[in-house]
Amino acid sequence: MAKFRLPRNSQIKPGKKHPGADAASNAREFQIYRYDPDSGENPRVDTYQVDMDDCGPMVLDALIKIKNEVDPTLTFRRSCREGICGSCSMNIDGSNTLACLKPVEDVKGPVKIYPLPHMPVVKDLVPDLTNFYAQYASVEPWLQTRTPPPPDSERLQSKEDQEKINTPSACILCACCSAACPSYWWNSDRYLGPAALLQAYRWIVDSRDEATGERLDALEDPFRLYRCHTILNCTKDCPKDLNPGKAIAEIKKLMVEREH
Repeated sequence: MAKFRLPRNSQIKPGKKHPGADAASNAREFQIYRYDPDSGENPRVDTYQVDMDDCGPMVLDALIKIKNEVDPTLTFRRSCREGICGSCSMNIDGSNTLACLKPVEDVKGPVKIYPLPHMPVVKDLVPDLTNFYAQYASVEPWLQTRTPPPPDSERLQSKEDQEKINTPSACILCACCSAACPSYWWNSDRYLGPAALLQAYRWIVDSRDEATGERLDALEDPFRLYRCHTILNCTKDCPKDLNPGKAIAEIKKLMVEREH
């Protein structure tokens, strides 16, 4: 039987405990992954007690309270707090989601918070999304046309055609879906992942775009598209209730249809 040994600095160790106020009647425990590559130390899990009677209802509210009042060294991304920007994506209670949309009361027991899985960690809860954004850019997510636009109007499309791109256009590039995909875990250097492929689909089905053939040609590869095995973790973990798995299947159908 093959044996594998993890690098020493990959092993998570017990961390610091930060007790809350003694008078707190509604305290919740938060177990948060901490890692600073500059320190040379192993990752650890720190424990914090938060009085939810003096805190907003979402996990992001608790993280902000911890950073502001308990531990200013805690590092995470956040911006809009409305589920629009995708900045606060992380793994909470075993699932990838947005901290600003995850109610603390939905979690039973300690609230366990980790960065998005299978991505390099910049620090604490901040993953390195350099490769993720490069893959998004590789699908050329902009309108491509050869014919000039009408001289006195915009490029119009029917209501039916517009509805085809409504849903995929709602993707906020939070990376929750790609970070939940086993195929992406093992082949992120060659497989584009569900987020990038969802955006590719959005432009492939746009009736105004005139580069459909070139877009499909670019995806005709054993890894870039066909590494998807329809496990549908991507659809399960999407915080915007999108269906990247279905979009990928539709691209595969278009690949077959153009051959016949």
